[in-house]
Amino acid sequence: MKQRMNMATVAPGAFQAMLGLENYLHGCGLGEPLLLLIKLRASQLNGCAYCIDMHWKDARALGETEQRLYGLDAWEESPYYTERERAALRWTESVTKLAPGHVPDSVYEAVKPHFSEKELADLTLAVATINAWNRIVISSRTVPGGYTPGTYSPKKP
Repeated sequence: MKQRMNMATVAPGAFQAMLGLENYLHGCGLGEPLLLLIKLRASQLNGCAYCIDMHWKDARALGETEQRLYGLDAWEESPYYTERERAALRWTESVTKLAPGHVPDSVYEAVKPHFSEKELADLTLAVATINAWNRIVISSRTVPGGYTPGTYSPKKP
């Protein structure tokens, strides 16, 4: 696979805007471990090899266990996740897939007890952001494997 383009080079303003979203998300209070789980899950759903590699490595660098990462594809059947994480993963899948029923009320009702209104807004923004990154990286054919944890970590506000 050959990379088609480098967004940071050909559209630096857009790339910086995306990093601005990342800066916001890293300071919003959801927590880096949860953000990485939802980024990894959305990337799995979208088939984004580069982002799977990146977020897996970042999660491991933060101390996430292999067992929880390996089980992420089957999180509903795996006992390794908290109820808050399960709610976030359910929301991530629903917002990422946008099935014919869109994001069902039943998913919203299941997520609501675990997140404040602001946290739910931040969670939705995090899912939208990783989905945008996935689409940018997949369409650019960014080659996976060379990412080093922390390389693209946004600066804390």
